[in-house]
Amino acid sequence: MKLLSVTMMVAYVSVAAPAWAVIGDAEVNCAYQADVVQAVRQARLNRVKERSVADHVAASAPAWPEKYNAVVPLVTPWVYEMKMRDVKANDLGAAWKEMCLGS
Repeated sequence: MKLLSVTMMVAYVSVAAPAWAVIGDAEVNCAYQADVVQAVRQARLNRVKERSVADHVAASAPAWPEKYNAVVPLVTPWVYEMKMRDVKANDLGAAWKEMCLGS
């Protein structure tokens, strides 16, 4: 179920987010996507309210290009819908990167 959920989110964000349009290097693109997912995961672990995640992530001065900030609101509901034990137990960024590179 979780794998299907990740697959659907990767497909959705890849199609819905022009910020992740072809960059040329899939490895770099997927690494940035994974970093975004990890930042949202960390916000959840830090108990940041869902509506404040985008501001919280932007305030942390992320290392990815600015255009990836636009996708934070797309990934946030996916992370916040998970049970906290699943968020704690799983490396969501690594799972995202694996699915991204596999698609």
